[in-house]
Amino acid sequence: MSATTVLAVILSAIFLLLGSAKLAAVPAMREAAAHVGMTTAHYRVLGALEVAAAIGLLAGMRITALSAAASAGLILLMAGALVVHVRFGHPTARCIPAIVVGALAATHLLLLAVA
Repeated sequence: MSATTVLAVILSAIFLLLGSAKLAAVPAMREAAAHVGMTTAHYRVLGALEVAAAIGLLAGMRITALSAAASAGLILLMAGALVVHVRFGHPTARCIPAIVVGALAATHLLLLAVA
């Protein structure tokens, strides 16, 4: 199994779970949205983008351009998450997941580019 496939599966699993929780507006996600001044509807949009990216990564195992677009989208989403964390003065520990997942998406995109 290639590194790009492994990263695509890991990222897909993460974002299918998180995106689905946002779409379903589970209590923890509603609280997180309210904490940063977002409505549940806005958080659901983020969840839909995360689920779409996860599906794009999986489908992208056959269509490289789709996988690249999904990775690029996740990089942008994680950059936005970082901006929100910094803007609200969250401790560094709260930023680490966005940094790590963004780095995984960037690595995936880089591996696709050199393949």
